[in-house]
Amino acid sequence: MLNIQQAEAILKKYNAEPFHIKHAETVSGVMGFFAKKHDPEREEYWRVVGMLHDVDFEKYPGEHCVKGVEILQGEGVPEDVIKSAMSHGWGLTGTPYEPQVFMEKILFATDELTGLIWAAALMRPSKSTLDMELSSVKKKFKDKKFAAGCSRDVIRQGAEMLGWELDELINETLLAMREVEQNA
Repeated sequence: MLNIQQAEAILKKYNAEPFHIKHAETVSGVMGFFAKKHDPEREEYWRVVGMLHDVDFEKYPGEHCVKGVEILQGEGVPEDVIKSAMSHGWGLTGTPYEPQVFMEKILFATDELTGLIWAAALMRPSKSTLDMELSSVKKKFKDKKFAAGCSRDVIRQGAEMLGWELDELINETLLAMREVEQNA
């Protein structure tokens, strides 16, 4: 099993931009938050998947989740980790992996949402999620021009995959991001 330090080293081998590294760390932390609630024995596995999910995006944005498979195979990453990490691109990239298990659906649902929440936090005087409320995120979610690169359709589809209301997904992800920020 790959540990979180090994996953971070692989990520940094292919990513130098602070934004991409921060995003991976955030998604990894969010995945850890959800694992503690739903699969505590496998928290590190969830975090590793979150850390590696965009390993190829900085260098190969046009081949996202396809080059990731090649990179992770070349690094000796176990196939189950590769499948789970690359499943977040289902329907958006050329990935052959559909999110099937709960953990993969969480990754699919929260990846874009973390970007939207961070963008909303940066607009606040505090530049933090710690004092952000669900209503603030929902307002930004409804504004299609705000963080236009964050797909609202993917976020909605992720909530549907999980069988959750959109508000539940947003609120739980916001709570997860607060925890990540507090532990940073």
